[in-house]
Amino acid sequence: MGILDGKVVLITGAGRGIGREFALAAAQAGARIVVNDLGTSTDGTDIEGTPAQEVVKEIQAMGGQAVANFGSVASYDDAEAMVATAIAHYGQLDAVINNAGILRDRMFHKMSVEEWRTVIDVHLNGSFNVSRAAADHFRTRETGAYVHMTSTAGLIGNYGQANYAAAKLGIVALSKSIALDLGRYNVRSNCIAPFAWTRMIGTIPITDEIQRERVERLKRMTPAKIAPLAVFLCSDAAREVSGQIFAVRSNEIFLMNQHRPLRSMHRSEGWTVDTIAEHCIPALKPSFYALDRTQDVWVWDPV
Repeated sequence: MGILDGKVVLITGAGRGIGREFALAAAQAGARIVVNDLGTSTDGTDIEGTPAQEVVKEIQAMGGQAVANFGSVASYDDAEAMVATAIAHYGQLDAVINNAGILRDRMFHKMSVEEWRTVIDVHLNGSFNVSRAAADHFRTRETGAYVHMTSTAGLIGNYGQANYAAAKLGIVALSKSIALDLGRYNVRSNCIAPFAWTRMIGTIPITDEIQRERVERLKRMTPAKIAPLAVFLCSDAAREVSGQIFAVRSNEIFLMNQHRPLRSMHRSEGWTVDTIAEHCIPALKPSFYALDRTQDVWVWDPV
């Protein structure tokens, strides 16, 4: 008996990389899979084959059940069609893994409006579209699970990824809102920030030796390492896990913190610009966060 026996899982961007590993692992755990992948290049500009169908064949070859879907998560109509595909083929939908994504990296002062909007459309709007399309079905059945892909680019920060970082941190807020709003219907929502070498990560420009070393470390972290947590979060074993943010880095699993008050200053007569400058900021400054990036926080090699 697999941990996902009898369940139907829709996985977006499941034709390659992390999404493909999710699809294979969920199928091995007993789930029937809707493999969604538009088949685009890493920047979303060109169609590159039919990877969704290829993953379906892999799942079928190992004795599993799967159906392909080629819709775009950026289209709400396509998102509704993904959910309809699951119900038409398998009679239900039990979990959604929002994994589809693209990159349009650019330093902020050089980023175009089109580069901003396109990445937001795929990551943030795409996660909303697919989640919303499944919500009524989940609510009616009073069960369901969402797993969303966030990133330390949003949770911590990175150069040249304002569009991607904003979308990925927005997904965290979306996930928490879903967990709050649909919790009464036994619907769960969680996030994973994955560390893994993928096609998209392979587009990172190598500008110096430090970046080269970082990329070499990433190459040792395979997408298959992320899949067990995603499968677990889709299962009934995770019935009490909702509204959380996890990170997976090779054999390490982290529970990430969420925004809470860190330190406060009180002045009974109220604040002025001068007293803020003279009293408040000097007192708070020792607790300020540095302008860290992911590699500044994870300074040790993957375990």
